[in-house]
Amino acid sequence: MLFLKLVRESFIFAFQSIIVNKVRTILSLLGITIGIFSVISVLTIFDSMESAIRDSIEQLGDNVLFIQKWPWEGGNNYPWWKYWKRPEPKLNDLKEIQQRSTASEASAFMFEVQRTIKYRNNSIEDVSVLGISHDFDRVLSFNLEEGRYFTPLESQSGKNVAIIGNEIASNLFSGVSPIGKKIKVFGSKVEVIGVTEKEGEDLFGSSSDNQVILPVNYARNHIDIQNVGTTILVKAKQYVSNEELKDELVGILRSVRKLKPKAEDDFAINETSIIAQEFDAFFGVIGIVGWIVGGFSLLVGGFGIANIMFVSVRERTSQIGIQMSLGAKKFFILFQFLFEAVFLSLFGGFFGLLIIYILVLLSKNFPFSLHLTMVNIVIGISVSVGIGLIAGIVPSYIASRLDPVEAMRSTF
Repeated sequence: MLFLKLVRESFIFAFQSIIVNKVRTILSLLGITIGIFSVISVLTIFDSMESAIRDSIEQLGDNVLFIQKWPWEGGNNYPWWKYWKRPEPKLNDLKEIQQRSTASEASAFMFEVQRTIKYRNNSIEDVSVLGISHDFDRVLSFNLEEGRYFTPLESQSGKNVAIIGNEIASNLFSGVSPIGKKIKVFGSKVEVIGVTEKEGEDLFGSSSDNQVILPVNYARNHIDIQNVGTTILVKAKQYVSNEELKDELVGILRSVRKLKPKAEDDFAINETSIIAQEFDAFFGVIGIVGWIVGGFSLLVGGFGIANIMFVSVRERTSQIGIQMSLGAKKFFILFQFLFEAVFLSLFGGFFGLLIIYILVLLSKNFPFSLHLTMVNIVIGISVSVGIGLIAGIVPSYIASRLDPVEAMRSTF
């Protein structure tokens, strides 16, 4: 009951402070509001961005390995001259993996180039053209809005058929079904047999809506695939870890390429966790910057709270003396003022969180969806409470140590 009485009276005093001295209190709390807004807005933006990036990365599959010429790891000491000499993955590598691998569920070959696509008098420049082997949809699945996927015979024989993205279909055919129509790719006609579902751009600006997908055995007749970046994608079986699959693939590829025991690998096996780790480091740095920027505002806000409390102690010195003379203990006075400082800080933090919440609701045109998470709300509230405790401890201690007789004589 005593604790509840303390909290109630402290809340009333804090609220009266805001009502009676509106301008002074609002200006003092502005530092807390700006500080909480700075810190939590940075955390909200980058938490939302991180979530969007992870969603984009997960579309690549966390159990899919990418065999390529170049490793994804970056850094200042990236030995690009060594990797540049490596051969591109070949269709023969894929064939050997499919025959020898026991840890993989499916594997596929792919490459990507930019080309102009035409249909009658309409054309689209810089379209992503993908050449893929037959099992590509088993490794990285995608949905079709209409039409069908390649048959094994079409993939094997290199038939002139294509699956096009939703945006390509809309721009070239203007609402007419493209199934059965023929478009020009690499200067030759191919028949459209499928249209992918509309996805929209991810955070990296890529989208399957602007892609044309061809059987790799058809595309290789029009382009030297060893002079473009090629990739072999391998999906692990259920309950097989990426490390197990990676170890198996290293053994297969070293055998296929006849590498000596002491020779370095002339290939890279990448996975999405590498990208995630790079972004973890990036967001860690950004988070520190956000705390530093917001920390200065919180420091100013803390001084503002302390100033309000020192003034409050001075204005209520006589009241403190009366409370003590009626039997109020020192800890009661201490906690009364300390809770008041916490409530004042919470008021400032609440308005900071409220501003962020309003901005989140208005962020429809943002490149990615913003979400004010419960974790960030708790962080904002906790920081507000911490600032209130730190800023209010000295004024509260001074109030609790006042001499009752001298305090009652105060005429302030």
